[in-house]
Amino acid sequence: MVQAHLSRKCILDIWGASREQACKILRISRSTYNRAKQRAPGWTVSLDADQMQRVSFVLNIHAVLRQIFDNPENVYGFPSMANNNAFFNGRSPLEIMAQGDMISLYEVYRRIDALRGVQW
Repeated sequence: MVQAHLSRKCILDIWGASREQACKILRISRSTYNRAKQRAPGWTVSLDADQMQRVSFVLNIHAVLRQIFDNPENVYGFPSMANNNAFFNGRSPLEIMAQGDMISLYEVYRRIDALRGVQW
């Protein structure tokens, strides 16, 4: 287990993820999510390797979005926007990631990362 610091306002919150979506994406319990939101300074939680990989995907998606887009509306809004390409089929990246399985999270990352090669 790795000790991780969860901030009160995580990137998933800024993207507009619901509590349920955030819990599924990170594979954490609602009580852990709630404690992280109300924690005292220095509060930590133990995350297993799977959860750490999920955090890594979320942070990498955010990093790619910051490289692709110049405006904050797209950097922070893209994950909650409906996407009509073949993979998303009208769903938002958050909807796909919130299915809760690692493959969905990975595939969203892979497709967003691929956008770096098609910048105009």
